Amino acid sequence: MENTIKILYIGKSQESIDALKLSSGIVLNVKDNTLGAIQFLKDEQRPDAILCENVVSGGSAIEIFDWVRAREHFDLVAFFLVSYEFKEEMLKEAFLKRIDDYYVLPLPPAKDLIGRIQFLKNFRAKLEKTPKEILEEPVVAYKMPVSKRIFDILVASFALIFLSPILLLVVIAIRLESKGKVYYTSKRVGRKPFDFYKLRSMRVGADAELSKLAKDKNQYNTAKQAEVDFSKVCPRCSSLPEGQTCSAVLHIGDHDICDYWYNIQKKEVASSKSAFIKIVDDPRITKVGKVIRNTSIDELPQLINVLKGDMSIVGNRPLPVYEAEILTQDIMSKRFLAPAGITGLWQVELRGRGGDMSEEERKRLDNEYANHFVGDNYSFWYDLKLILRTIPAMFQKDTV
Repeated sequence: MENTIKILYIGKSQESIDALKLSSGIVLNVKDNTLGAIQFLKDEQRPDAILCENVVSGGSAIEIFDWVRAREHFDLVAFFLVSYEFKEEMLKEAFLKRIDDYYVLPLPPAKDLIGRIQFLKNFRAKLEKTPKEILEEPVVAYKMPVSKRIFDILVASFALIFLSPILLLVVIAIRLESKGKVYYTSKRVGRKPFDFYKLRSMRVGADAELSKLAKDKNQYNTAKQAEVDFSKVCPRCSSLPEGQTCSAVLHIGDHDICDYWYNIQKKEVASSKSAFIKIVDDPRITKVGKVIRNTSIDELPQLINVLKGDMSIVGNRPLPVYEAEILTQDIMSKRFLAPAGITGLWQVELRGRGGDMSEEERKRLDNEYANHFVGDNYSFWYDLKLILRTIPAMFQKDTV
């Protein structure tokens, strides 16, 4: 039958074998040892999927997986590791080996299993037909234009000399208003991690308050941050007999939850969280800090970062590590093709409209600027235009 799924089960779990045999959508072959399984794969038509218990007579699932993946004619065959109990080390090894799934007995319902195998089968079939040149997309390389680096060094040097009296007065004002260092250093990520310098505009110990403030006052929050709800019943477990679960049971704090349902909820939580954090009416900012933020004087020490080569005068804003970790997981990693900068496209746009900008638009503008560093798209005059737009936008009511 055209729609049936051919499965090779390697192991001795009679409960699993019987459950698979009862499904009308599955054609099942069973082998209880390594030798029999390999001989079957050599002699017979390839199955759509192999379900292999972790330990079988004559070897292990990992050894069989390595044998299968070493042969190109089995590339479309899905491989599932089956275990009688959950073992974290086994899960990690399966992940590193790129085994398709790791199941803890009992197996999921046949309907779900068939759906998963069919998805993998169709996906790999399409991938096999995709031209090689499309799969092997050229690596997008970044190169700092020489003209940009020379401009950065000249501007940063003259600016530090010219603005040194203002820096001295601000340093004195910061020291008089509050105790602590007059400068602030933190790890930021541009093209690479580096120590980021600013004049201190917040009270000492402000970093420790960020987590709580981000939940309530983050401008980029569009919804209440969710958490895993341990009281919700897993839809897959609810269809099983009492006492059985669709996957391994995790013990987290005082709660028990199946691995499948925990990870589904974790993905939902992650998708609801903002990539950026900007605190509205931040109570941590000092009086002097508000003035130097509104005028961007607090950012003058970044001229030292420019001289060191960590940053450029114009670029994408360097990110705290927690933001960079989120953005390197998706299409937003493109923004890191551009150098970190003191000012840039989204900062100019944001200041020009009084600080009102969505997270999505900020991401788009970062990527838009990064496009100038692909191939020969860089324009010195475009950078100069952004600098000229920055000057009138520096004096504003809102802090950016």
